[in-house]
Amino acid sequence: MRRADRLFQIVQELRRRKLVTARQLAATLEVSERTIYRDIRDLAGSGVPIEGEAGVGYVLQRGYDLPPLMFTEEEIEALVLGARIIESWADPALAKAAADVVAKVEAVLPESLRDHVSRTPLSAPADHRAAPLSIDAAEIRAALRSRHKIHFHYCNAEGRESERAVRPLALAFYGPVWLLIAWCELRDDFRAFRLDRMREMTVLEARFAEERGKTLHDFVVADRARRAEERHSLQGGPGDGAAQGRKPAVPEPEMRDRLTLVPEAVND
Repeated sequence: MRRADRLFQIVQELRRRKLVTARQLAATLEVSERTIYRDIRDLAGSGVPIEGEAGVGYVLQRGYDLPPLMFTEEEIEALVLGARIIESWADPALAKAAADVVAKVEAVLPESLRDHVSRTPLSAPADHRAAPLSIDAAEIRAALRSRHKIHFHYCNAEGRESERAVRPLALAFYGPVWLLIAWCELRDDFRAFRLDRMREMTVLEARFAEERGKTLHDFVVADRARRAEERHSLQGGPGDGAAQGRKPAVPEPEMRDRLTLVPEAVND
């Protein structure tokens, strides 16, 4: 690794963590601690606001930013491909934002890397099978940011229709569909709703605050626990049906889909 790249990586590590020791940096960058001490001294001498001392650790003052020039070719490819996927699969407002980001980055890249943006041979064609939406996903994103509840009509996989008022928690893309992860006030539980099955959506004036047991973190914890339990049930274990020569129990569809993030989820 070139020294310039190593110095950049040190700053990146300091930006990611609150406190980093020379030993941690040396292990990450595969160099000696003495090299790290020298690099830290040189970075601080060049104006990078690093605080700390040997044996304690180092922190980067908040608000410091590097100029957006120092990208590797792989980082540029990741950025361009991600933007192209968004342009192909997201709502128009987010697609335009993705294109604008690439244009801004391209404008400040050094000439040696600028051409790599347009020449990146990675694409996400727009002529794909996307589930059509009758609601505006941009409005959901705005409700996520402002923590406004939303109301909509929903039709599940079995054709049952219902009205829902929910606390939106996250949007998840499971090509070719988008899912809204939310706390459903009707069911008093977490639910995953396919956006293509939602209609007549309204962002309500009512806002919500984070409440223990109803947050995105709580959803993730519950979903992981459910998945682990389901894997254990399918694999079988001592004392269960598999050990007795019977097939392991498979969760009932309603229970299996209650928190699942798969596009085929049925929400009662």
